Amino acid sequence: MRIFYGVQGTGNGHITRARVMAKEFFAAGIDVNFQFTGRPADKYFDMEIFNDYQTHKGLTFNTDNGQVSYLKTARDLKPVTFIKDVRCLDLTGYDFVITDFEPVTAWAAKLQKKPVVGIGHQYAFNYKIPREGGDPLANQVMKYFAPANRGIGLHWHHFGQPILPPIIDTPLTPHNIIKNKIVVYLPFENPHEIIKLLSPFKNFEFHIYSPEVIKPGFDHITCNPLSRAGFQKDLYDSAGIFSNAGFELASEALQLGKKILAKPLRSQMEQISNAAALKQLGYGHTMADMDSSILEHWLHDNQFTRITYPNVAQILVQWLQDGAPKIGPDFIENVWNTVDILKLDLSDF
Repeated sequence: MRIFYGVQGTGNGHITRARVMAKEFFAAGIDVNFQFTGRPADKYFDMEIFNDYQTHKGLTFNTDNGQVSYLKTARDLKPVTFIKDVRCLDLTGYDFVITDFEPVTAWAAKLQKKPVVGIGHQYAFNYKIPREGGDPLANQVMKYFAPANRGIGLHWHHFGQPILPPIIDTPLTPHNIIKNKIVVYLPFENPHEIIKLLSPFKNFEFHIYSPEVIKPGFDHITCNPLSRAGFQKDLYDSAGIFSNAGFELASEALQLGKKILAKPLRSQMEQISNAAALKQLGYGHTMADMDSSILEHWLHDNQFTRITYPNVAQILVQWLQDGAPKIGPDFIENVWNTVDILKLDLSDF
């Protein structure tokens, strides 16, 4: 079996999900070619598992101080390059074409009249899930950015819809938690503003991971370069994660049992909706702006949720090997029946 798999590379969440899928594909002996778009080729890191992957510019949304900037996005669009990349991508000879919200692959498949399977969180928005911050432009982007013939949506809860749990690694549950250790991942925010917000809380240790590494000037704050291995090591024994409201990182935090404070990107419907879902489900706290009072309340809140999700990547690989039959209610129900949710308290550890 040969598969072509396009991955949106703007944020690290799609790439994290692709790593998990790659592991299961290769374990099953499936030949997969990966393509990544949405960031410069030299800005990808820890990509060894993807072997001879390819990159293209693709399409992406630019941000400015924690907010999607439509002006910068329009300025940096290269429609001629995008069309050329779409037309040059040859999908002949592949048994399946998959897109994780990656537009070059999706539109190349559409142009070549090849069915494409969309796997990712964005495809959950085809159904009735918590949705906030939308506008006509955001709705059209979600619909046409990376269209798929069949969309397999992922979310933390099914909301009574035909969607699946997150695709994440299923690591061992951490038994030793450093109760004052907090991991901070806010790559679209001003790092100086982040440090200013964290600096008064000297009873906590903050481990920031950022594209721009600066000297914090405080003993209780460490600023680290982006590193998958380093980030995972710090997250594993931490008490919580303070981040933007990306889907994949929150999924990992829930699986590991970390308390969550999410600050969604302004004007980004998906992240605003994710924050709303976390709040509705009681899985995390949210903030719209850099608010020290909200941060303080969250830091001293010992409540957290730990969710054991099944190996959805393995389930989907087997589904593809079976010929990708129609996913019915029984299939969905059987997967969700294996999910285990625990409400816990840090004071018990």
